[in-house]
Amino acid sequence: MQFKGRDIVSIKDFTREEIDYILKTAAAMEPIAKSGSDMLHGKILATLFFEPSTRTRLSFEAAMNKLGGTTIGFAEPKVAAIKKGENLADTIRVVENYADVLVLRHPLEGAARLAAEFSDVPVINAGSGAEEHPTQALLDLYTILKEKGTIDELNITLMGDLRYGRTVHSLAYALSLYKVNLFLVSPEILRMRREVSDAIKKRIKIVEGTEVGEVLPETDVLYVTRIQEERFPDPAEYAKVRGTYKIGVATLQDAKEDMIIMHPLPRVDEIDHEVDNTRHARYFQQVWNGIVTRTALLALILGAKK
Repeated sequence: MQFKGRDIVSIKDFTREEIDYILKTAAAMEPIAKSGSDMLHGKILATLFFEPSTRTRLSFEAAMNKLGGTTIGFAEPKVAAIKKGENLADTIRVVENYADVLVLRHPLEGAARLAAEFSDVPVINAGSGAEEHPTQALLDLYTILKEKGTIDELNITLMGDLRYGRTVHSLAYALSLYKVNLFLVSPEILRMRREVSDAIKKRIKIVEGTEVGEVLPETDVLYVTRIQEERFPDPAEYAKVRGTYKIGVATLQDAKEDMIIMHPLPRVDEIDHEVDNTRHARYFQQVWNGIVTRTALLALILGAKK
């Protein structure tokens, strides 16, 4: 399989075989992610974050540092030339001269695809509007595989903001390549985007609903997302659905003993802190798995691993 020099813009650009290979590489890279390596010594990663980010940006920087590379970039557009009126295409054509790989987060859908068209070095989409977040989907798959031993034959529930949540869009597309049953739980106004649900239902069984209690006893993986105020065009609509779902210890009484709870973070009030100490919580393990998965991706894209 050819990964060297490849863009990561959409999870839809990958086959199941390619994703499985990335997950296999991540498992092999986990000891290296812990101990460190110089396999990317002399390589530079540029982080171009036009939206606030803590976990994703630091995760990529940590992954690059673990492999002996260095990072440059910005975390806020107000400190970049974009503040002076420079367009995204020009920013990309300038920064590609400084780095071997670009990691881009942008509030507009399609920004990562545009950047990839103008860049001669690989572009990794770290979140484009409410569209996709492909590396989050890969680390989520790695977490499921690591915790459950398989992805096939699982009942997986995605709950919360399924309309604006880019993480669940990428994850749903990825899961549709596997033999899973997918439950989609959300308020009516936050149901999964039609183009996503129409695409995935051609491959796997999906069930949409509004009550998590109806599917919790069958669920093997509960993937919780926050309802994102910043994505709502109308504050009044956000006020209607804020706090709709909250997972607490009492909620989990009917859950399978080995069900795991995942969350892309940050959380607000959708998971009680008391759940953190239960056997179900895996969202902080996801953070480490993000570093592992991104070390694998960087090593593959920059040719240090084949």
